[in-house]
Amino acid sequence: MMRKDVNKPKGKTSAYAFFVQTCREEHRKKHPEQSVNFAEFSKKCSERWKGLTANDKKCFEDMAKTDKVRYNREMVDYTPPKGFGKRGRKRKDPNAPKRPPSAFFVFCGEYRPSVKQQFPGLSIGDCAKKLGELWGKQTQSDKLPYEEKAQKLREKYDRDMVAYRGGGTTFSRTPGSSAQAEEEEEEVEEEEEGRRKMMRGMMMMMKRTSRQRERDR
Repeated sequence: MMRKDVNKPKGKTSAYAFFVQTCREEHRKKHPEQSVNFAEFSKKCSERWKGLTANDKKCFEDMAKTDKVRYNREMVDYTPPKGFGKRGRKRKDPNAPKRPPSAFFVFCGEYRPSVKQQFPGLSIGDCAKKLGELWGKQTQSDKLPYEEKAQKLREKYDRDMVAYRGGGTTFSRTPGSSAQAEEEEEEVEEEEEGRRKMMRGMMMMMKRTSRQRERDR
């Protein structure tokens, strides 16, 4: 597992994350003594966000743009210390199309800001477990929009790869975005590993329960 560089610039905050932060502060002011049900809170934030008009979202989007400028500026001057990063990883072409996310990771992209706001000190691995638990609670109907979006992104990726391999298109990235892409891919890998661990834990628990029932017969 990769060590964390404490000097690495803080990741940029999305418009939705700023919105969730605002919702969290509102809740604290209105209900200072009330504990928060994370799954319910995240769902309500998502519903409120979808109900906002473009004008309502603008202030959060402006905040995100400002933070993105800050992040890109800091990443241009950032050089990872020797010894940090994945070992044995094949160097990727920065101009290649970015690999599309699965339905689960589309879901993570929407709910990760809520998890980070709800649990500020959570590690990437623990954050992945929380997201995996949330995903596991979704019904097939709830998952459908994410599956449809993932399918569209996959189709676009396939088209882009045809153009890329044919040499007809160059997918350029802005300064600092290569490091950003690597960071996002590392988070995806951590989340996938967290999900696998959660599933293994659930399987072990089910086996123990099954053995206990057999002994009780």
